[in-house]
Parts: sequence; C-alpha cells; structure tokens
Amino acid sequence: MRLSTIAISAGVLMLAACGSAEPEPAPTPSPTIAAPRTLVGADLDLSTLGAKIVGPQGPEVETVLSAGNRQIGTLVSYVACPAGVAVCNPSEMPAETAYTYVHRITLADVDETAEAAPTDGPEVVETAPTLFRTIRKASGFNQSIGYSTAEAEAALGDPDAISISSDNGSLIWRVVRGSGWKPGSTMTFWWQSTLPPQGPAEAYLLEIEGNQVAATGPFPPEDKPVEGSRN
Repeated sequence: MRLSTIAISAGVLMLAACGSAEPEPAPTPSPTIAAPRTLVGADLDLSTLGAKIVGPQGPEVETVLSAGNRQIGTLVSYVACPAGVAVCNPSEMPAETAYTYVHRITLADVDETAEAAPTDGPEVVETAPTLFRTIRKASGFNQSIGYSTAEAEAALGDPDAISISSDNGSLIWRVVRGSGWKPGSTMTFWWQSTLPPQGPAEAYLLEIEGNQVAATGPFPPEDKPVEGSRN
C-alpha cells in the first residue's frame, strides 16, 4: 500500500512538472516575396502622344551603351504628355496626367572582327537572356506598357517576341521569341506614369549577349512629383 502511494505521488509530481513547462514559442512568420507578375503589353501608337518635356538636355536624353571598350548601341529616351498638349510643362498639367516614357534602343552594327561564339563543344553555354528593364520601382506606373510590334518584327523576326513583367515594381521587357536582335536595328519600349520625371537617372539596364549595361534616362521620383520636374 505504501509503495502504491509513493508511485502515485511520483506520477502526480511528473504530471505537474510536465504541465508547468513553458509552451514552445510561436514560429515567426516570414515575409512573402511577391512573384514577378506578367503584364499585357500594347503596341506603340505615336498618335496618342503630345509634346515632349524639354529638360536641361533638351527634349531627349541620349546614352551610349558600352561594355568594356565596345559600344553595344545607343539609348534615346523622352517623356511626352498626352495628345493635344502643345507644350508639356508638368507644373501646369492637371493631377493624374499620364506621362508616356519612351525608350528607343538601336544596336550597333555587327563587329566583323569579333570572334564568333562556338556552336558546339564544351564551350557552348545556355543562351544569355536579352532584356531591357528598370532597375528601380517605376513610381506612379498606371499599368499601361508595351513596345513597337512593327520594330519587333523587323528586329527580332516576330511581332510577339517580347514578354513584359513587373518584379517588385521594376518593369522588364524580355525577348522570348524570334531569331535574335539584329545588329543595327531599333526597338522602342514605352510605359506610363502619373508622375513626371524628376531628372535623368541611371535607372535602366540592357542585358544582351551576356553583357549588362546600365543606362541613364528620365525617371520619376520615388514619392510624389516635384513641382517643375524636368527630364
């Protein structure tokens, strides 16, 4: 009888000990990373554009695209008001005006002295991506975006060769079809923002033939437009 009482007492103590243990801490939630979102692109219609914003570099900003000591091409960018606007002055435009950012990239002609890439053997690697993108969040982006389908057909061999996506607010135009970007040809990309440009910024990137080239062009401010902003 005494042994049973001792055993019961021991069991009660063990249960009490178990019941007094601190609960395990709740797992810390990890932040959800937004996946890239596919956007529906539209053809470039120049008839919908009005006057260009004239900044300290004039109505257009031109950048030479270089990798090492080799020029890959040129980027010419501008920002336009809607059709019917004769003088595009952001400080005089109504709120929520849609400004169209246009970027025209012309590749340099092929370098005949460049060494051709191998087509077979161990040196062959997966084809590097060809894309143009913003490297900053496109502030004020109103979901209107696209490229010139006629130029895509001439430069890439397919009017539907470009896929467009948004990755954490950055806009990406990626070549996914076609026969490759022909040297000497031009591609025009566009998007709209309700914010006028704050000024030229190194906010763009061209990736082609394994080269990543940062480029300068008009870009909106991070928050709200600055009065009298210019490209």
